[in-house]
Amino acid sequence: MSDLDAVVAADRLLVALDFDGTLSPLVDEPMTARMTGEARAAIDALVRAPDTTVAFVSGRSLADLRVIAEHDDASPILLAGSHGAEYWAPDSSSEKQADPDAVALRDRLRSEAEQLAAAVDGAWIEPKTFGFAVHLRTARDRAAAASLRERVDELVSEGAPQWRRREGHNLVEFAFRTEGKDAAVAHLRELTKADAVVFAGDDVTDEDALRSLGEGDLGIRVGEGETAASVRVADTSELAGLLSTIATRRTASRQ
Repeated sequence: MSDLDAVVAADRLLVALDFDGTLSPLVDEPMTARMTGEARAAIDALVRAPDTTVAFVSGRSLADLRVIAEHDDASPILLAGSHGAEYWAPDSSSEKQADPDAVALRDRLRSEAEQLAAAVDGAWIEPKTFGFAVHLRTARDRAAAASLRERVDELVSEGAPQWRRREGHNLVEFAFRTEGKDAAVAHLRELTKADAVVFAGDDVTDEDALRSLGEGDLGIRVGEGETAASVRVADTSELAGLLSTIATRRTASRQ
């Protein structure tokens, strides 16, 4: 039985998906990210499929994820924000309470990083619940962007060596919470009592989750890059097609 056949046949299926670059194209203004029409149709079909739960698993802060996912309290879609440090489910949400000293350090380092980024045209700092991210996608001068990355690395290494550092598409993120998407998927699997998991993502941070999948699960890498996924798709459009196939087959098999 193939991985695809296994997840179609699972009694209870969790479909956990990264958002940026997976359901939405990468954009210069992160808060303008939205699901493509194809992705939205696929998600709607999965939500309607029998014994199937959909979740978005993102490095975004939970509040920002809800905005870009156009997610409200009536939605059945589960959310894991901040790489699994924050959760939303119907009638409940969970956020790790931050130590005041950690928050104060976050604010100080973020302020210093903002001062450094102000000197590099097009670079900017994204505030996050448990840290911050340095965005370099729109930086005009690549040498200046590389220098900024090094200087912020030094800033955090000296001021908060215990923080977790992650790299993504033209960004580097620092956080005082160390949760990864592997822990998020494990939590959601337990919460939903899923027999199998589909996880899809496009970036380095998604590999934590992809490596955590087991027999009977399906890992999907969107785009290029080294991966632990068993399946690779070219882009968000091809992923949407595969997700629609899973939804159609699960619905048909239970009629």
